[in-house]
Amino acid sequence: MKNILLFSFILGVIFPSEINAQRKKSKDKNQEVIATPQKKKSPSYSDFVTKNTTSDKGLFTVHENKEAFLYEIPKSYFGKEMLLVTRIKELPSGLGGGYVNAGSKTNTQVVVWEHYKNKMLLKVKSYNAIANDSLPIYKSVKANNLEPIIYAFDIKTQNNDSTAVLIDVTSFFSSDVKAISALPASYRSRYKVRRLDPSRSFINSIKSYPENIEVIQNFTYEADEPPSNAAAGTITMSINQSMILLPEKPMMPRIYDKRVGYFSIENIDYSSEALKSDEKRYIRRWRLEPKDEAAYNRGELVEPKKQIVYYLDPATPEKLRKYIKQGVDDWQKVFETAGFKNAIVAKMPPTAEEDPEFSMEDIRYSSIRYVASTTRNAVGPSVSDPRSGEIIESDIIWYHNHLRSYRNRYLLETGAANPSARTLDTPDEEIGEMMRMVIAHEVGHALGLPHNMAASFAYPVDSLRSASFTQKMGIAATIMDYARYNYVAQPEDKNVRYIRQMGPYDHYAINWGYRKIPNVTTPEEEVKTLDKWISDKAGNPIYRFGGQSFDPSAQTEGIGNDQIKASTYGIKNLKIVAKNLPKWTSDKTNNYEDLSELFDELLGVWSRYAGHVAGNIGGVYEFNKKPVETGVVYEYVSKAKQQESLQWLLKNVFETQNWLLDKNILANINESGYTTNMLNLQTRQLNGLLNESRLKRMLDASVIQTDFYPVEDLFKDLRNGIFSEANYTSNVDLFRRNLQKAFIEKMGDLMNDKNLQNTDIPSIVRGELDTMKIQLSIAKSRFINKISKYHYADCLEKINKILDPK
Repeated sequence: MKNILLFSFILGVIFPSEINAQRKKSKDKNQEVIATPQKKKSPSYSDFVTKNTTSDKGLFTVHENKEAFLYEIPKSYFGKEMLLVTRIKELPSGLGGGYVNAGSKTNTQVVVWEHYKNKMLLKVKSYNAIANDSLPIYKSVKANNLEPIIYAFDIKTQNNDSTAVLIDVTSFFSSDVKAISALPASYRSRYKVRRLDPSRSFINSIKSYPENIEVIQNFTYEADEPPSNAAAGTITMSINQSMILLPEKPMMPRIYDKRVGYFSIENIDYSSEALKSDEKRYIRRWRLEPKDEAAYNRGELVEPKKQIVYYLDPATPEKLRKYIKQGVDDWQKVFETAGFKNAIVAKMPPTAEEDPEFSMEDIRYSSIRYVASTTRNAVGPSVSDPRSGEIIESDIIWYHNHLRSYRNRYLLETGAANPSARTLDTPDEEIGEMMRMVIAHEVGHALGLPHNMAASFAYPVDSLRSASFTQKMGIAATIMDYARYNYVAQPEDKNVRYIRQMGPYDHYAINWGYRKIPNVTTPEEEVKTLDKWISDKAGNPIYRFGGQSFDPSAQTEGIGNDQIKASTYGIKNLKIVAKNLPKWTSDKTNNYEDLSELFDELLGVWSRYAGHVAGNIGGVYEFNKKPVETGVVYEYVSKAKQQESLQWLLKNVFETQNWLLDKNILANINESGYTTNMLNLQTRQLNGLLNESRLKRMLDASVIQTDFYPVEDLFKDLRNGIFSEANYTSNVDLFRRNLQKAFIEKMGDLMNDKNLQNTDIPSIVRGELDTMKIQLSIAKSRFINKISKYHYADCLEKINKILDPK
């Protein structure tokens, strides 16, 4: 019996289909039914979107099933260009060294959703290289600029009417995807980040709006050296991902012109008929279009179709809100010059009752964030469409401690002439006015305007001492200069303006960038009108744009058109402030903290004034022009001006500045370091005078200009000035001994600088050192004190080692 059963089992294994077929006979004995394998059922929409699913309709419908998130992407959006912006929403203290904050964006990229077989690809689209898609070369541009794939998503199913596909984005937004990370490689290296901890990382929320989707991620990274809370060994941050649909029809761009300052976008256009690709550059600006174009063209003031609105951070202290609002609203008058009224405004955000969906992270809204940070700064970044330069959104950042910087500078730079600045408790209205102007400056950046450091050079120095002039014109031609305070005004000058304000250049630049030009359809058609607007102002320094580091007329923090005169006035005021600093600080507070802080900053102010004068030496003015305009673009500072500047530096920097050595201050703020601090300040100017780029410019000057300051004369004048005691029977004080050694050391550096070996510099240095040997050998034999003799002997030994290292 067992053998029979075993035989039957073996037959069943070997011939299963035959046995099954025999068992499935129909009632009709003449018909045999054979069973076929069942196909796996395709998942349907209802498998993913159930009665328990939370759905949020908007750009895409977002579905949430417990911890899973799905995008329902309409097929009509396949290939549509969208802007993906990664921002930090919340962060640990100290991340990035203090200049990264809540609201900082870390990446902006154009993306498209592309259907490929059974997947949806999220691809980055670049506008660095472009071509007209009707031209054959377009194929080459595409082939040589392959768009990277950020992520590939499996298509789960389609919706019921097959107009959209469903993908699961949970893994994408809960993983450490480098393309959308808020923690760049430099931070990962600095903080020794090992990995993202998935157990402590998750999607906080995904919300869909009519034009955008906002994702908030909470991520925790394992890190060996985090910026704060070191014992935890982690970096936890909240990240906001904004994806917004770009306009179907890009704004018509405006061609960039370096004669008017604007931030810009660039691309290389291979559609050109020229013998090379065209580099195209367009300005960055908001899309302002008049509601009533006919009235606008008649010259009437017209409101824009869409107003520029900035929402104030609810965290902003109440007493400061009005000043921030004023800083934004000040641009309304400027936009009227371009034909728009009520073009820009600041508002408090809606309450939760008024708009429960409102979020400062929503990319549809621009904001002014108030950041609780010890950093002293403010910034005005923006997000723009790389196809046209249209600014989509911006978030101005104000750091809490920034006003302390302005209070300190106000006291130091204006206290000699301005009684209300001689206090640590600056009047609220004056602090408010400073804040208002800082916000106006940052709004200018957010409108597309970069710094224009040439604007402060437009005004004569003595005009800055005039009440009527400064009250009307301010202290620089634009708010976009770093001309914060009027440090030129003297104690006898009355009713002058001390704080910067909007200027005529602001009206000029906004009109040039924003005024709508009628009857044009291409950017090229605008150029003739734009050129005329510039030529109408040509030659007037008020409307000049500049900011090169080699140009002494475009220096940071300077004011007035004569650096020597302005810095002389500035130092004269600083001497008064230094003498009174204890009375205005420690005598009032009964501690030395503010005195120490302010004296340290006073040294920095003095150094800046010196740097403005030093900029003349080897300086080159830049006057941006087109060939049809008269004059050259680059013009060297005259020999006389350079020589005068050096003599000023020898007196006001390289001679020992005894007024900065007040024992009533030094003996109460530090136990030591006075000589080192002074040497550092002096060598900063010395090294700046003798840096490679400046010396090379001076060598080049002899090629194109007869009125130039020879490099060999610079070295000779410096040697005679810094070693002036060697020409007389004079002892050398401690500070001068240090400076003279530093000068010799710098000469040695220049002698061995590889970048200068094939220039005249090593030859000039060698000649100067030979001369110095003779000069110091004679000086050492004179009737001077012992330390001066030791010093000269040491200097000679240092020179010999430079000239003969062996």
